[in-house]
Amino acid sequence: MLDEQVVTTETHVLHPHRHLLISGVIAALALTTPVFAVAYWLTISAGTWPIVIVVHLVAVLISAFVVLRYQRTTVTVSPEGIRERGFLGGASEIRNDEIGSLCLVEIYRDSMFDTQPNLFILDTSGSARIRMRGQYWSRADMDHVSDVLDRPIVNPPDSVTLSELRSSRPDWLYWFERVPLLSWL
Repeated sequence: MLDEQVVTTETHVLHPHRHLLISGVIAALALTTPVFAVAYWLTISAGTWPIVIVVHLVAVLISAFVVLRYQRTTVTVSPEGIRERGFLGGASEIRNDEIGSLCLVEIYRDSMFDTQPNLFILDTSGSARIRMRGQYWSRADMDHVSDVLDRPIVNPPDSVTLSELRSSRPDWLYWFERVPLLSWL
């Protein structure tokens, strides 16, 4: 029997966890529904309810914008390279021949014993060009990136805390993670 290697030639578009979007929408509704219900109840008799409608419409438009931005957040991977379109609209791209390695680091979550995978796509100089955080991307998505790019994933032997990563590889982190007070984001 011959061993066959499957070569992936098509482009795959990956999306972040859908449950985060659903949880966010439910939380926004749980927060705003009682507030606007009371605001309408208090302002209808006074005749100032049009102001509440305007504020409510602004809140709905902001929520719709956030949902749209979340749905447009993607990682597109093909044998030629990988491209990330972030929540705020920024895009990062790296061609496969520019990739030095894929490093999967297990990072301890805030004061907990469980870890979360973080896939760092490093260029040939060792700089992190794209990061897939376990909060938003599944481990299967990270493995899929490795398969499509036909690159092995390098796993450090031990899990690390965010503080350890901040001191050893601050350039791999987002700007707000480099500041300890903002790392809860």
